[in-house]
Amino acid sequence: MKTISKLPLLLAALVLSFSSCESSDDAPKGDVSGDTSKTKYIVTVTTGAQGVADYLLTAGDISTGSITTQGNGLEQDGTYRYYLSTQNKFFSFLYGQGNPGAVTTYGLTANGDLTKISNFQAETVQVFAPVNKDILMVKVPRSGASISYMYKVDAEKSILTGTVSQDTRLLIGNKNPDLAERAHFTWATQVGDKVFMPYMKINGIAPDTFGSRHADSTWVAVYSYPDLKLEKVIKDDRTSYLGAYFTNGLFQDEKGDAYGFSGAIATSNNVVTSTKPSAVVKINKGTTEFDKSYFFNVQEKSGGYKISSTSYISNGKFLLLMYGTPGTNAGAVRLAVADVYNQTFKWVTGMPAVLSNATTRYNITTEDGNSAVLGVNTPDGNWIYTINGTSGAATQGMKVEGGQITAIQKLKY
Repeated sequence: MKTISKLPLLLAALVLSFSSCESSDDAPKGDVSGDTSKTKYIVTVTTGAQGVADYLLTAGDISTGSITTQGNGLEQDGTYRYYLSTQNKFFSFLYGQGNPGAVTTYGLTANGDLTKISNFQAETVQVFAPVNKDILMVKVPRSGASISYMYKVDAEKSILTGTVSQDTRLLIGNKNPDLAERAHFTWATQVGDKVFMPYMKINGIAPDTFGSRHADSTWVAVYSYPDLKLEKVIKDDRTSYLGAYFTNGLFQDEKGDAYGFSGAIATSNNVVTSTKPSAVVKINKGTTEFDKSYFFNVQEKSGGYKISSTSYISNGKFLLLMYGTPGTNAGAVRLAVADVYNQTFKWVTGMPAVLSNATTRYNITTEDGNSAVLGVNTPDGNWIYTINGTSGAATQGMKVEGGQITAIQKLKY
């Protein structure tokens, strides 16, 4: 790994869509923390129409009523956007599909209006995560060149502060430099004062670029921060890789422990080859090894279902989006709540019978930290739901009209 002397233009982000913003004067629900600031919720919506950009809608109360993209919100430049909120700013990443994209930063005015703060060109990246007061963005090669570029951006100033490179073949242990096989980072997570980056091993050659010869192992690269020097790679053979392409699978809790979620979805020529269960593994605070005494077999507890994506609620409780066809990577989806401390699993109740998709990768928690707030899209309409982390009960809130919900975030003003 080496430091790059000339900092290239950075980022962009991938698939899905989001955009447009409506201002609401409704006051948020009661604040239990004693904080006198107010909250505005940002709801991103895609119409799915060719050539139509995504929208950013805003509301002060998402527990009731409805909101629409018709005549409301901020229309973004371009579709295929991903989102991140950190340092009380909302970042929108345009995926350039191989071309340069853009990073747009939004904030709230004193009146609670969403306003654009900055916008700059960037290279396409597949990973972006908050680290301290930065955003770490990673361009991950899937074929051809094997160098992954890691960009540090000051989240308060929206400026690039450093770039580091990593040859992804070295994480595989390739002795043959011509071998196309490489590591592909699924995400990055700050754990203590380090950055943990889970990855999958992929073939790197079409037509089976994301196919893997290593279906039943987990790897995490550990980097120092802010210099981003590779310190070690940790491995586990009880399940497959953590997360998925463009999907976070590693989270740190309030105690400082880290929990990794594996869907056991590795494939070869589009056939699932993982033989290990979809499960949760643990890295104890202050260590850089997997805790061999901990293993939460979610596939067994769920009756054969697999984890698709995960978001953290609090106090060891996670919201899971599960594949609806047991033992496969496809089918209808269901939501569940898992408690990693007690290794308990329960299906979410009170949801529509059929879900098209849900925003489990772009959620927020309630002010008391006990519930997840997410967007739920169904054939009959799209709503914001609140899911209690203790009971697993879902409560329907605001209806969103004019497109599918792709993310929900919040800012203070």
